[in-house]
Amino acid sequence: MSDTNKAIGKYRWTICGLLFFATTVNYLDRQVLSLLAPSLSEEFGWSNSDYANITAVFQFVYAISMLFAGRIIDKIGTKWGYILAITIWSLGAIMHAYSLPIGSAFSTIMVWVGVGAVPVSIAGFMLSRAVLGFGESGNFPAAIKATAEYFPKKERSLATGIFNSGSNVGAILAPLTVPVIAEYYGWEFAFILIGAIGFFWIVFWYFLYEIPSRQNRLSKTEFDYIHHDCEILVEVPNEKVEKVAWLKLLNYKQTWAFVFGKFMTDGVWWFFLFWLPKYLEAQFNMKGTEIVIPLAVLYSMTMVGSIGGGWFPIYFINRGHNPYDSRMKAMLVIALFPLVVLLAQPLGYISFWLPVLLIGVGASAHQAWSANLFTTVSDMFPKKAIGSIIGIGGMAGGIGGVLVSKLGGYLFDYYDGLGHIQTGYTIMFVLCAVAYLIAWTIMKILVPKYSPITDL
Repeated sequence: MSDTNKAIGKYRWTICGLLFFATTVNYLDRQVLSLLAPSLSEEFGWSNSDYANITAVFQFVYAISMLFAGRIIDKIGTKWGYILAITIWSLGAIMHAYSLPIGSAFSTIMVWVGVGAVPVSIAGFMLSRAVLGFGESGNFPAAIKATAEYFPKKERSLATGIFNSGSNVGAILAPLTVPVIAEYYGWEFAFILIGAIGFFWIVFWYFLYEIPSRQNRLSKTEFDYIHHDCEILVEVPNEKVEKVAWLKLLNYKQTWAFVFGKFMTDGVWWFFLFWLPKYLEAQFNMKGTEIVIPLAVLYSMTMVGSIGGGWFPIYFINRGHNPYDSRMKAMLVIALFPLVVLLAQPLGYISFWLPVLLIGVGASAHQAWSANLFTTVSDMFPKKAIGSIIGIGGMAGGIGGVLVSKLGGYLFDYYDGLGHIQTGYTIMFVLCAVAYLIAWTIMKILVPKYSPITDL
C-alpha cells in the first residue's frame, strides 16, 4: 500500500471484506441444491422439467422480492436490512433438509382445499427454495448500498468486483465441500451445515458496520476521501425516510438500461450455476465427487473476471473519461468474451475439460460484466434511490432467470426424449454467448452518454 493510501486509511476495505464474505455465504447456500441435483433427481424421480420448476420458484420469488428488498433496505438502513436478509436466507437454506416433512404437510393442505396434490419432494423443495430466494434477494441491494456509502465513485466498481467475487468463492467452495458432506453424512446435513454459516457472519457485521457518518473506526481523512466526489449520507434516528416512488424511477431511461442489462444476463449466470452439474452428468456421465475438480477450476476462473472486471474501468478513468463512460467501454470489451462458449459443444468430443474451460471464460466474463453493471446505478442515481433501483433491476434479472431455467428444462426433456440431449445444451449455450452484446447495445441506445439523475 502506498504512503498516500496509508494516510487516507483503509477501513472501507474492512467493510468490503464483510460484503465479500456475505456474498460467499449467499452463493454457498444457493448452490447446494444444484450440486446434489443429479443424486436427488435419481432418488426422487425428478425430470429435467421438475428440477427446472424447483429452481424457477427460487428465481421467481427472488425476482419479486428484489423489488421490495431494495425499498426495505432503503427504509431501515443497510445494517439491519442485511441482518434481516441473511437470517431469513440461512433459515431457508436449512429448511431444505426438512423438505420431505414440509412437502408432506403442504400436499395434505392442498388436498384439503381441493387442489391436486404436488409430489411431496417437489413441494418441499419448492417451499424451501421460496424462503431462500426471499432472503437472498436482500444481499445485493444491501451490498451495493454499503459500497455507495463507503467508497468514492472511482473505487466503486473495484469494490463491487471484490465483494462480488464472493459469489465465485462460494461457487468454488460448494463443489469442494457439499458432495463430500453429502456422501459421508447425507444430503440433509449438507443443507444444515452450509445454511448455518450465515449466523456467524451476522456477529461480525453487527459489531463492525455502521454508516460512515456514525462510524468511530473511520478517520476523518478517509471519510473526506470517500465523499470527495459524492453526497454525504447522514442517518438521523427516528427520522422519516424520504421515499422515491417506483413509478417515478421508471420514467428514467437510466433505470430501463439497468433493468434490461439485468434481464438479459442474470439468467446466464444462474443457468451456469444451477445446470452445470446436470450438464456434466448428461454429457460426460459425471456424478457426485467426480464433478468437484472441474467445477472448482471453472469457478476459480471467475475470480479473475470479477476482480479484473472491477479494475478495468479505472484504466479509462485514469485517462480522463467519466466513470459511466469508462464502465460502458469496459463492458463492451467484456461482452465479447462469452462468445467463446459457442465452441463448448463442438469441441466437447475432445475432452470434458474444453467445455469446462470455455464456459469458465464465459462465467468469468459475466462476473466482470456484473461488477460494472451494478456500479452504473451508483454512477447515475443518488444514494437514497440505489436500493430501489437495484431491486427493480434484480426483479428483472430474476424473471430472466425463470425464463432461462424453464426453457432449459423444456429443451433438455424434449431432446432427451429424442435421444440427443446435447442439442438442448447447444441451443442454451448459443443464447448465453450472445446475451451480453444484445444487452450492451440496448443499454447504449437508452443511455448513450453520462446522464446523472439530479431531480429526485
